[in-house]
Amino acid sequence: MTTIDAPREVDPDKLMGFVMTAVTEVGGALNAALVVMGDELGYYRSLADEGPSTPAELAERTSTEEHIAREWLNAQAAGSYVAYDPRTGRYTLPPEQAVAFTDPDSPAYLVGLFQIAHGTIRDTPSVLAAARRGDGVGWHEHNHDVHEGCERFFRPSYQAHLVAEWLPALDGVVDKLTSGARVADVGCGYGASTVLMAQEYDASTFVGADYHAPSIETARSRAAEAGVGDRTTFVVELADAVDGTGFDLVTTFDCVHDMGDPVGAARHIRDILASDGTWMVVEPAAGDHVEDNLNPIGRAYYGFSTLLCTPASLSQDVGLAMGTQAGPARLRDVVTTAGFTRFALVAQTPFNNVYEVRP
Repeated sequence: MTTIDAPREVDPDKLMGFVMTAVTEVGGALNAALVVMGDELGYYRSLADEGPSTPAELAERTSTEEHIAREWLNAQAAGSYVAYDPRTGRYTLPPEQAVAFTDPDSPAYLVGLFQIAHGTIRDTPSVLAAARRGDGVGWHEHNHDVHEGCERFFRPSYQAHLVAEWLPALDGVVDKLTSGARVADVGCGYGASTVLMAQEYDASTFVGADYHAPSIETARSRAAEAGVGDRTTFVVELADAVDGTGFDLVTTFDCVHDMGDPVGAARHIRDILASDGTWMVVEPAAGDHVEDNLNPIGRAYYGFSTLLCTPASLSQDVGLAMGTQAGPARLRDVVTTAGFTRFALVAQTPFNNVYEVRP
């Protein structure tokens, strides 16, 4: 016999507590645009360089409209991004926030994270339409803030950890790079990772591949600016079509989960890798179970997964849609299915897991 549970009584205090949490969330969503605004208009840089400022002073220094500067400052103060002194009417950017918003070489630099979030949110209508159609939205279909924000978010972490920690964690790889190795950076985007490796290991040669032609154009420009154009080549290719064989090292940075057919890509990487070569897989930090990822970083990544990464996979052949929070077990299954025999987690940061994969 079926029984019907009586409706649970609503706790008014818990309800209002949740309402206020939701209000905070709305403020946070709006703040993604405000951070991008503060970066593009030079507000953070001015506060960092010039010190405490009134709205009028900030507007004058940045050649912007005073009333907008005033409201921006108040929103930043309400969120504790800047400090407000009611005695002087001035706003101060604390030193910690100055690092987060004005130092692109710090691993704590956050502007790119806000920029990619802002761009991703703007493309929500495309994802809604794709969800109704039952397909996806390709990386190339997103706006510039998604592409540039992604590079600005991940590059500081690569700069801090790639050469100093991640590559040395791989068995014998640094020795090969120092003496002269062939490297393929698959899914290279703007080429930040490729350029960093080429700057450090001038005896090695590097091929960066990405299917997004505008990103490859940017990568070529970045390599030339960094003075490594002579040992880097950038090509417009899908992950499962990168040309060549005998690579000593293949790298994939934060892109395996975006692939429609990661197993097919892994098989191709095994084919182009030397018999004693190494595949370094850098992926978003994640555990194997949903409950492992119910934390602030997991929440952000699940959000990106819903609006950006999973639709990207669904837009491609196979459309495996691993999701941004694919943990070690799922990745192990991908690489072993492709024929690799060794898989190990060798390094971690708050945002990334780094895996060593061998034939």
